[in-house]
Amino acid sequence: MPVDAVSPESRATAYTTLAGGGGFRHELEIKRSRFITVLQRTADEDSARSLVNGLRREFHDARHHCSAFVLGPDRGVQRSSDDGEPSGTAGIPMLDALLKRETAPGVADLSDVTAVVVRYFGGILLGAGGLVRAYSESVSAALELAPLVRRQRLRICAVPVPHASAGRLENELRSAGYVMAGTSYDAQTTVLRLALPDDPAGLAQAADRLAALTTGTAVLQPGETEWIDVAIN
Repeated sequence: MPVDAVSPESRATAYTTLAGGGGFRHELEIKRSRFITVLQRTADEDSARSLVNGLRREFHDARHHCSAFVLGPDRGVQRSSDDGEPSGTAGIPMLDALLKRETAPGVADLSDVTAVVVRYFGGILLGAGGLVRAYSESVSAALELAPLVRRQRLRICAVPVPHASAGRLENELRSAGYVMAGTSYDAQTTVLRLALPDDPAGLAQAADRLAALTTGTAVLQPGETEWIDVAIN
């Protein structure tokens, strides 16, 4: 599971983003124009612009390569480009589709996502209103099908246990719904890493559960906070 250091200035403790991988593509045809939407998870502006440039090369004969991206846990970076379409008819509707996408009822928190819509003109003018609807619909339709994950800021805690009991304990913790963030080994112990909600109550509850599972022999050792991908049920 992807893990990153937490940006200290971030106020958000969780948001939704695309699952990792090579990106997601979806195509619509509207009045003979092809609208090819590419969604990709991007961590920074350089990555977002690299995606746009790569698609310009791939679809070099297309008329437009419009783009929008939103970045950061607090969604502090937002950019869009009409790429030759009439001003305000492509990039802004695409950005709005990213920003307004509900990831849970009443929750719109999608971030670290770049959307590029490649348009092959079909010979029929859509007009300003038609273009706004087409670009917005292209991104929204792609987002409906794209795989998403929850990105959470969690406290990473180490749990050293004897090698012989590590497998059983890890299975019990997973069964109890805890997120595992990796395992390391030394000569005497296996160190399980638990990713826990970063609050005193959550840590205390986990410590109590751990004590119950190990008759008090395992100790929770809180460490730094990190961003971790958690599957959406």
